[in-house]
Amino acid sequence: MEKIRTFIAIELDESIKDGLTKLQERLKGKAPRGSVRWVRLEGIHLTLKFLGDVPADQIEEITRALQKSCQGFASFSLSCGGLGCFPNLKRPRVMWVGIQEETGTLAQLQKAIEENVTPLGYPAEKRKFSPHLTLGRVQKRASSGDQRRLGELVEASEIGMLGQMEVRSVNLMRSDLRPSGAVYTRLAEVELEGG
Repeated sequence: MEKIRTFIAIELDESIKDGLTKLQERLKGKAPRGSVRWVRLEGIHLTLKFLGDVPADQIEEITRALQKSCQGFASFSLSCGGLGCFPNLKRPRVMWVGIQEETGTLAQLQKAIEENVTPLGYPAEKRKFSPHLTLGRVQKRASSGDQRRLGELVEASEIGMLGQMEVRSVNLMRSDLRPSGAVYTRLAEVELEGG
């Protein structure tokens, strides 16, 4: 049985991608050389649920669960801004830009998705949903001094708001891992009401 690496996500509009590209270029110029593996931004998205390797014959069932999850949700607005690190500024592993959504709709939608895919064998995350866009991952070989400098760079960077967009749909995505990086393909798009 063929397995497909999949996840559920919101695709970003071009204005947010442009803002992220400019920010990433700025950070690349200041980060210690070779300390970060930067994400290719043309495929960047807001992940709501990572499913992993899914049997190909389950894609339709997952799509139906996604459709059920999106029922009753109208399109909504989210904004992108603020720079941070996981797990913390002293030992950064992931550099990210935050997502803000004032009404709570994004968190409710993500919870509905979790609830509808759990019966299909995809358990809910133990960690609280923390919406973010990954800009780069700190290399394992980065020295403690480079890690400290990266944390200081993130702390000192005032980036403000990078953009705002209207979320009109949620997508089931395929991820093919290649030596040049992951290639993403949309398997299904589910529109929100008023999308």
